[in-house]
Amino acid sequence: METLQLDTGLFRTHADNGLTVLSEALPGVRSAAVGIWIRAASAHELRSKMGVSHLLEHMVFKGTERRSARQIALELEVRGGSLDAYTGRDHTSYQAHVLDNDLPVAVEILTDLVRRPLLRESDLVPERNVVLEEINGVLDTPDDLVFERLAETLWPAHPYGFSILGTAETVTALTAEDLKARHQWGYYPANVVVVAAGRVEHAELMELLERQDWFEANDESAPRASAPAAPAVHGVTHQEHKDTTQAHIVFATETFPYADSRRHAMSILTNTFGGGMSSRLFQRIREELGLAYNVYAFQQFYQSSGTCGVYIGTQPGTADEAIQAIRREYDRLGREGLGPDETLDGKRQLKGQVILALETPHSRMGRLASIELNGDKYRSVDEVLRTIDAVEEDDLADLAAEFWVPDRQTMVWLGPELPSPSAQ
Repeated sequence: METLQLDTGLFRTHADNGLTVLSEALPGVRSAAVGIWIRAASAHELRSKMGVSHLLEHMVFKGTERRSARQIALELEVRGGSLDAYTGRDHTSYQAHVLDNDLPVAVEILTDLVRRPLLRESDLVPERNVVLEEINGVLDTPDDLVFERLAETLWPAHPYGFSILGTAETVTALTAEDLKARHQWGYYPANVVVVAAGRVEHAELMELLERQDWFEANDESAPRASAPAAPAVHGVTHQEHKDTTQAHIVFATETFPYADSRRHAMSILTNTFGGGMSSRLFQRIREELGLAYNVYAFQQFYQSSGTCGVYIGTQPGTADEAIQAIRREYDRLGREGLGPDETLDGKRQLKGQVILALETPHSRMGRLASIELNGDKYRSVDEVLRTIDAVEEDDLADLAAEFWVPDRQTMVWLGPELPSPSAQ
């Protein structure tokens, strides 16, 4: 095994079987957050098996070789801890946040979930119904559904356009054998990253993992990679009728992966354009024109691509006016970028967000996992702040001219009536 010290209290070990382990000691806390990330998620699925990674994430909680579903639910909760999981585009994660003394139990339970699930046919029908209700919940929540339609429209032929939950048709067709095959395909040490942060020592974490046989040899020696993202669709409009009281509208385009050095500059642009009450969109669309309660800009970075864009919920009768106003703000940003005052304020805002986001063991754990999983270089917080300070107006202008221009945006409209032709 090779262990490197990346920073004060922060260590990374790459085991002979491919498993990667990171830990960050935070002496001032009395808790520990620990998580297991698997490079197997919706970006690795076939269209016919859409949702299999998410259903597998649900099914591991139905029982393992050592614990019943009830024991899994109770064992950390009665100690005041928490247990959670999620499926994303590139990764599936299982996490626990516990008192420091309960770290051994948390590691054992997470290992049970990831390496020893039963995946019984008898558990599949009720849990499939749970997922179908989750899918129905999205269909009944238009400000969630519009983002599902956005992904489909941006990447119609790539798994980044798939629904993470799957569809009613694909989930209904999945079998226990599909889940077992998926588990065998993705849940092996070389495809796993284990991260802990809080009151934890790296040597102790390694010992706990060794007790759970995480360092045993295995046939698979390399991690899975997400398929390179195909170019996204630019400049189209997808309109879908739905009986809602608001029109839910998203503008978006694809950008670049998490590990791209322009990530922080993009964050400054996103914040300034629509990241809060002081942003251009909030001040223009909500405060001056009164066209929306909820309007914001967003960004998301994946392993091989990313997105940035704008969401607005507005009355159907004012949707055309809102769309045109947003397009004008896009045009202004694309042509002008940010001035010196906005650039300075944007840097200050982002630095504050970076520091405040790292106040808990859970957030520290998530940061380390994202860096490792996305192939980025580790930087200390001070290095990140210096990177943000180094962003120049010209850097922001170049990004704005490439990604924040009206003609590049794909628009998805979900609402009770379609916009007039002038909105397209």
